[in-house]
Amino acid sequence: MSPLRMIYLALAIWGAIHPMYWFITWFNENTWSLAAMVEAWGVNAATSGLVWDLTIAAITLTIWIIAETWVRKNWIALIAIPATFCIGVSCGLPLYLFLRTRPVA
Repeated sequence: MSPLRMIYLALAIWGAIHPMYWFITWFNENTWSLAAMVEAWGVNAATSGLVWDLTIAAITLTIWIIAETWVRKNWIALIAIPATFCIGVSCGLPLYLFLRTRPVA
Protein backbone atom coordinates (compact mmCIF):
# COMPACT_ATOMS: atom_id res chain seq x y z
CA MET A 1 0.00 0.00 0.00
CA SER A 2 1.37 3.41 -0.95
CA PRO A 3 2.14 6.04 1.70
CA LEU A 4 -0.61 8.26 0.25
CA ARG A 5 -3.21 5.51 0.64
CA MET A 6 -2.06 4.94 4.24
CA ILE A 7 -2.51 8.66 4.93
CA TYR A 8 -6.04 8.58 3.46
CA LEU A 9 -6.89 5.53 5.57
CA ALA A 10 -5.49 7.12 8.73
CA LEU A 11 -7.49 10.30 8.07
CA ALA A 12 -10.67 8.27 7.48
CA ILE A 13 -10.20 6.46 10.79
CA TRP A 14 -9.43 9.72 12.59
CA GLY A 15 -12.42 11.34 10.86
CA ALA A 16 -14.64 8.57 12.20
CA ILE A 17 -13.32 8.41 15.78
CA HIS A 18 -12.64 12.03 16.71
CA PRO A 19 -16.06 13.51 15.81
CA MET A 20 -17.82 10.52 17.40
CA TYR A 21 -16.04 11.27 20.67
CA TRP A 22 -17.64 14.74 20.70
CA PHE A 23 -21.05 13.44 19.64
CA ILE A 24 -21.07 10.78 22.36
CA THR A 25 -19.87 13.34 24.91
CA TRP A 26 -22.75 15.63 23.93
CA PHE A 27 -25.28 12.78 24.10
CA ASN A 28 -24.03 11.77 27.56
CA GLU A 29 -24.27 15.34 28.87
CA ASN A 30 -27.68 16.07 27.35
CA THR A 31 -29.97 13.38 26.09
CA TRP A 32 -29.70 10.50 23.68
CA SER A 33 -32.19 12.25 21.41
CA LEU A 34 -31.17 12.81 17.81
CA ALA A 35 -33.89 15.47 17.55
CA ALA A 36 -32.26 17.38 20.43
CA MET A 37 -28.91 17.25 18.66
CA VAL A 38 -30.39 18.51 15.40
CA GLU A 39 -32.04 21.32 17.39
CA ALA A 40 -28.65 22.18 18.92
CA TRP A 41 -27.16 22.53 15.45
CA GLY A 42 -29.35 25.61 14.93
CA VAL A 43 -28.68 27.25 18.29
CA ASN A 44 -26.78 30.20 16.77
CA ALA A 45 -25.53 31.59 13.48
CA ALA A 46 -22.09 29.96 13.84
CA THR A 47 -23.44 26.42 14.27
CA SER A 48 -26.06 26.95 11.55
CA GLY A 49 -23.34 28.13 9.16
CA LEU A 50 -21.17 25.12 9.99
CA VAL A 51 -24.08 22.71 9.49
CA TRP A 52 -24.85 24.23 6.08
CA ASP A 53 -21.17 24.20 5.13
CA LEU A 54 -20.88 20.50 5.93
CA THR A 55 -24.23 19.68 4.30
CA ILE A 56 -23.20 21.33 1.03
CA ALA A 57 -19.81 19.58 1.18
CA ALA A 58 -21.51 16.21 1.82
CA ILE A 59 -23.89 16.67 -1.12
CA THR A 60 -21.02 17.72 -3.39
CA LEU A 61 -18.94 14.73 -2.30
CA THR A 62 -21.88 12.40 -2.93
CA ILE A 63 -22.37 13.71 -6.46
CA TRP A 64 -18.64 13.31 -7.13
CA ILE A 65 -18.62 9.76 -5.74
CA ILE A 66 -21.60 8.73 -7.86
CA ALA A 67 -20.22 10.33 -11.03
CA GLU A 68 -16.76 8.81 -10.67
CA THR A 69 -18.06 5.42 -9.59
CA TRP A 70 -20.29 5.30 -12.65
CA VAL A 71 -17.30 5.94 -14.94
CA ARG A 72 -14.65 3.93 -13.07
CA LYS A 73 -16.97 1.03 -12.07
CA ASN A 74 -15.30 1.02 -8.66
CA TRP A 75 -18.53 0.05 -6.90
CA ILE A 76 -16.96 -0.47 -3.46
CA ALA A 77 -16.30 3.29 -3.35
CA LEU A 78 -20.06 3.83 -2.90
CA ILE A 79 -19.60 2.86 0.76
CA ALA A 80 -18.18 6.36 1.28
CA ILE A 81 -21.69 7.82 0.83
CA PRO A 82 -23.25 6.29 3.98
CA ALA A 83 -19.97 7.00 5.80
CA THR A 84 -20.35 10.66 4.84
CA PHE A 85 -23.95 10.99 6.03
CA CYS A 86 -23.77 8.68 9.06
CA ILE A 87 -20.36 9.75 10.36
CA GLY A 88 -19.37 12.91 8.51
CA VAL A 89 -17.40 14.45 5.68
CA SER A 90 -14.26 14.07 7.82
CA CYS A 91 -14.60 10.31 7.37
CA GLY A 92 -16.35 10.07 4.01
CA LEU A 93 -13.90 12.15 1.97
CA PRO A 94 -10.65 10.43 3.02
CA LEU A 95 -12.41 7.04 2.85
CA TYR A 96 -13.45 7.76 -0.72
CA LEU A 97 -9.94 8.90 -1.64
CA PHE A 98 -8.55 5.73 -0.06
CA LEU A 99 -10.94 3.56 -2.07
CA ARG A 100 -10.48 5.61 -5.25
CA THR A 101 -6.71 5.21 -5.25
CA ARG A 102 -6.74 1.45 -4.98
CA PRO A 103 -5.78 -0.51 -8.08
CA VAL A 104 -8.94 -1.39 -10.02
CA ALA A 105 -8.88 -4.45 -12.25
